[in-house]
Amino acid sequence: MTAREKNRLAIRHPSAAVISPLLELPQPVSTRTRLCRAAGQLAGMAAIVLHDMGGRKESREWSQTATRAAAESGDQQLHAWLLGREAMVPLNYGAPLAAAQLAEQARHTAGSTPTPAATLAAAVAARAYALSGQTDQARAALAQADRLMERLDPGQHADTWFGHSEQKHHVHLSHALTALGDTRRAQESQAHALALSAPTSTLTRTLLTIDAAACLHQNGDTDQACRSAATAFAALPTAYRTGLTHTRALDLYRSIPAQHHRETAVQQLRQALAA
Repeated sequence: MTAREKNRLAIRHPSAAVISPLLELPQPVSTRTRLCRAAGQLAGMAAIVLHDMGGRKESREWSQTATRAAAESGDQQLHAWLLGREAMVPLNYGAPLAAAQLAEQARHTAGSTPTPAATLAAAVAARAYALSGQTDQARAALAQADRLMERLDPGQHADTWFGHSEQKHHVHLSHALTALGDTRRAQESQAHALALSAPTSTLTRTLLTIDAAACLHQNGDTDQACRSAATAFAALPTAYRTGLTHTRALDLYRSIPAQHHRETAVQQLRQALAA
């Protein structure tokens, strides 16, 4: 079986049921290319929504469908962008080494040209390396992400699904720098990202607040860190208290030495997570 035939079979995943009948029909190459590109975009967007809502398994399935469709379409930048987004699933759910591998695939696929996909891939790689304790690799990836970001065309900064806006960039930097313990730079990125985030961006603003709380803890103010994280988490609508926000807040709680777990603020965070 050829690689193209394998990709065609892979695209016939239940998550692509809407487009599967079209893929069964004989089509000119140009038509099939456009169809696969559209399928990759749509499946990728579905994966992002599911990821943000905590649907880890479903998000991974949609991501795999999306990357296979993009690979067949021949759109290298879309393929790289989807690989970078797919890397965020293991990244955010406790498997940074697997995330780093996917992010490196994305970087290789994107190439060295400044594009949103290449910038995203470098930023995600930085987060993955930082979380896995590979400090040198993380800092190198951060530096590349910043260089690429500076060279993007104005249109590529657009806050769209496939653009890489300044707000998105600082959200990634906040997490990577927090994990590296570079609290000063992390706090700068948190301030930039919050200023650029809409008041209705509940998920993003909460994650940034939890990053800021982790920085407070690293700087020695564990009491205020726990109070801040607990307040932000408790204020979330019920549907947002699972998945990514819960994982990030739980990471903060677990980073606090056991001898402090009886303190009022630490208990407040634990109770918020258990509610």
